[in-house]
Amino acid sequence: MNYETARKILIDQTTTTEENPEALLARMQQGRPPVPGQITSILLALKVVFEALKEAPTLDRELAFSLYQLSIKAQQLFAAGRKAGIEWPPLLKEDLLRISLATESIFSNRWQTPPVSGFGVQEKG
Repeated sequence: MNYETARKILIDQTTTTEENPEALLARMQQGRPPVPGQITSILLALKVVFEALKEAPTLDRELAFSLYQLSIKAQQLFAAGRKAGIEWPPLLKEDLLRISLATESIFSNRWQTPPVSGFGVQEKG
């Protein structure tokens, strides 16, 4: 996967169109879980974008907004759905945490991994 493909995947997951009715945020807003492989594709795209933008001094607005939505809005939709009685897949909460950490990594230029045993965020080079 190259940068342009990864960027498109991330933006598409936050934008509902006729061509893309299965965007992650749209599914979650409807109380539906991600389709199989959707989170994996998002995480891979986030890693590709991170690697491609390591030396970039700025991010484009459309990508930045999509990153924000994937990290913040997805968590808000998860919480709202849970409050409304939706039974999300067991690992979705952790997957959304991974998405948030990958997004934070892009903004901070340091790759972050999920906490080990709940003791803070581990950083890798």
